[in-house]
Amino acid sequence: MRINIIASVTAMAIAGVALAFSAEGSQEDPTFRQLELFGDVLNRIESDYVSETDQSELIEAAIEGMLTSLDPHSAYHNPDSYEDLRVTTRGEYGGLGMEVTSRDDFITVVSPISDTPAERAGLRTNDRIIAVNGENIIGVSVDDAVEMMRGAVGDPVTITISRESEEPFDVTLVRDTIPLRTVAWRLEEGVPYLRIAGFNERTTEMVLEGVSELEEEFGADLPGLVLDMRFNPGGLLEQAIGVTDVFLDGGEVVSTRTRDPRETQRYNARPGDLIEGAPIVILINEGSASAAEIVAGALQDRERAVLVGMTSFGKGSVQTIIPLRGGRDGALRLTTGRYYTPAGRSIQATGIVPDTQISAFTIAEEEEIGELGSEADLPGALENENGVAREVTDTLLIEHPPEDWPDDRDYQLSRAVEILQGQMESQQAALQ
Repeated sequence: MRINIIASVTAMAIAGVALAFSAEGSQEDPTFRQLELFGDVLNRIESDYVSETDQSELIEAAIEGMLTSLDPHSAYHNPDSYEDLRVTTRGEYGGLGMEVTSRDDFITVVSPISDTPAERAGLRTNDRIIAVNGENIIGVSVDDAVEMMRGAVGDPVTITISRESEEPFDVTLVRDTIPLRTVAWRLEEGVPYLRIAGFNERTTEMVLEGVSELEEEFGADLPGLVLDMRFNPGGLLEQAIGVTDVFLDGGEVVSTRTRDPRETQRYNARPGDLIEGAPIVILINEGSASAAEIVAGALQDRERAVLVGMTSFGKGSVQTIIPLRGGRDGALRLTTGRYYTPAGRSIQATGIVPDTQISAFTIAEEEEIGELGSEADLPGALENENGVAREVTDTLLIEHPPEDWPDDRDYQLSRAVEILQGQMESQQAALQ
């Protein structure tokens, strides 16, 4: 319904512009005067610019400029970009099923994904892909190569592989549905560990799968959980609500407010905590944003989890994807509201401060790296509506790794495991 209303308003505006140019006196309206100015500038560029221009590119650039002037998260997606966005949020795509990177101008296989065409065809780590359907891709960017290999499920594609000590050979694979996995799990030093890297349409489903498999591996109900959302840039609001719901026994998760106070919405968890009150330690850092902050903020406010790490990014705004002409003209990503934690906190530009601040870097490394960026540093970022500023971190209050801490060990994770183990022991002692 909302999309239809927006489309109707747009159509009326366009019709209004046409009438404005034909009706005497109507151009006194400031909006129509600015639209007339835009038309004059566009005509002048097309007629007098030093080289030929593409009108559609000029208009697209103007739209992008208009949205960029609002805030860092409002943007225009052209049809191709919109399709990429849909693939990312949908959580699956038609492809071959392998992670690739660029090494020395060669598209190189990092790892084939389990039970995909790439794995079934016997592709290996460090295989070089030198052609797709006979077209040489040496020197091509990873994005362009991936675009060539993706396509409709069921369609074949032939890739040419260069493997050490072998002559190049062709492999024909049939594209299949490949899931974009955002969740991973394992036992870390005997403690259940679950990592969420983003929030697409399958994230809650994968969290449920992860908890179930961890219980099988652990051989009992989970006594606790480390939930790692470091460098998680966010994603879908409903998935953040779904993940939080897994660990809460009812009550509020988050509320969203638009500029119309009548449109305030509150989202609540359903009864039933999947791990039945077992302690949770959440890892966050400066790269934890948006949906990740919704989960962390809700579980912190509801005293369901202890937060460990560094202050989060501070993106407290909600974006709505508005397709244009059903997506044929792309889509707008428009900031339409702000979200608030159950305690009514807005974390816009401030971030969420962990209960225990632990850095991944030694003091010397931190001084060399300097401050990492946050939402408040972005040009045009929305201010916190309560006038609250991001807290300046006092280095003396932050726990740092010892100077001789091994580079190949994750200090924040190691400390999170220790904190969780202490909580599990305390809970077990209280039950006896």
